[in-house]
Amino acid sequence: MKNFNKIIGSLFILTALSACEQYELPVIEGPDPGQADFSGIIAIGGNDAAGFMNGALYVDGQANSFPALLAGQLELAGGGAFNQPDLSAAVENGCFNPPACTFGRLYLKLISGRPTPTPKATGNAEAFLPYDGAVSDLNNFGVPGLTVQTALLAGIGDPNPANPYYAYFNPYYYRMASDPGTSTAIGDAATALATNGTFLVHALGLNDVLGYAKDGASNPALLTSEVAFGVAHGGGLAALLDSKASANGAVANIPDVLDMPYFTTLSYNILPLDAGTASTLMGAGAFGGYNAALDALIANKVAFGISDELAAELETRKVNYAAGNNAFLITDESLTDIGPYFDILQGISAISAPVRAALTPLEQVRQTKSTDKICLTAASVLGTLIADNPLYVNGVTLPLGHADAQPGSDKYIITESEATEITERIAAFNDIIESEVSGNSDRLVLVDLYSAFKDLKSGVVSYAGSSLTESLAPPFGVMSLDGLTPNARGNGYIANLFINAINNKFGSTIPLKDINSLPGNELPVP
Repeated sequence: MKNFNKIIGSLFILTALSACEQYELPVIEGPDPGQADFSGIIAIGGNDAAGFMNGALYVDGQANSFPALLAGQLELAGGGAFNQPDLSAAVENGCFNPPACTFGRLYLKLISGRPTPTPKATGNAEAFLPYDGAVSDLNNFGVPGLTVQTALLAGIGDPNPANPYYAYFNPYYYRMASDPGTSTAIGDAATALATNGTFLVHALGLNDVLGYAKDGASNPALLTSEVAFGVAHGGGLAALLDSKASANGAVANIPDVLDMPYFTTLSYNILPLDAGTASTLMGAGAFGGYNAALDALIANKVAFGISDELAAELETRKVNYAAGNNAFLITDESLTDIGPYFDILQGISAISAPVRAALTPLEQVRQTKSTDKICLTAASVLGTLIADNPLYVNGVTLPLGHADAQPGSDKYIITESEATEITERIAAFNDIIESEVSGNSDRLVLVDLYSAFKDLKSGVVSYAGSSLTESLAPPFGVMSLDGLTPNARGNGYIANLFINAINNKFGSTIPLKDINSLPGNELPVP
């Protein structure tokens, strides 16, 4: 199999060349706080608020969290000190693969001449050591992985396996919790707002859909229900506002996660085959035989009790490989399991027992389609050998992920129906957020990240002559190399969206952050 690093590398290059500049972020004169008081900024959120980027929490990422960048601009208009649960200076790379932490954050490395996201050779387990400052002095309660429900759940900071909520243990909250056994992230933020706060920055909700999407929509438990989201998001926001009646704030909605590079970098037809390999794969002893079995079922559909609908489905499930770029093989659990029909073929001696055994992994397979979204993790699996057997190739002779501990392609693919489910859930969540902000319109303003990131996806955003794109490609891409979280430039963009909303709502004139002064993704190194 060819090296899939070149696929990712080519997409980096194409993305960098295709950026366009159509819409300039406005230049704002200032600074003046208007009707707001920025002397005590209290922020709460998930990955972006914490500064998690490139697959890890580390010093440079934390320093460029969007609340930190926002607070730096608000300081120009009377904003006070903004304290984060700073990591030790030794945490240069963070922890890419907890709990082992043998690897650190992603960076671009030239592999076979192509820029490829690669973990640093060493990680820093210190990323999970307790914060050595006073929790009571913190202003940023951003926690990687935090959802609207876990933000209200006591005990997620307790590392004791006997803790009844240990399944929700969050090591990033553990390091900064006021009381790891009983405190909550919302409670800690509310206490800080009541004590020293004047202005709330709220960005919770993304993780309530991101975890589900990241795993290929394979685990329904990771997708928060609309009812649970409404109760938790509304309850948490109310607790924060009730803690300080005079505080104002800005509340962000949720961008479309499926527009993120994690789901858009790889195409459905990224399997390169030469003519000889394609011919071998389509031989009678390979997929030629599989297709013949499907043809036999279709031709004898009445005898086998196969409906017209199933016959039409079987026609679409034939495998076709040819020289060039190909769709690859996946398991789709929404397809009809045709194993019983293969059993019938064996029973009437139409196929042999060895052939029937070989067909077992193909009972619910198809090739990828243009409507599928391919998770970035698929690139590291597609084309690899299973058990070092050249006849067993992931996504080629066997469905992608066939040999995984939890076999199945579902965690690598977002199907069209799953994408619809995700986008509809995001829309429902955003309706809830907008309603909550509208219900507190005297105190809150909505920050529309959803629309702003759609603009990025469309390639119509620029700042001071520099394009901004929702991609991984340096220098203009605003997403970090994990494909799911912003880099420093992306966090600068988010900070400016907050500033624009705050200025419009409260009559402030906070100057925008100079996005061009912030680092994008690093250029690839050998």
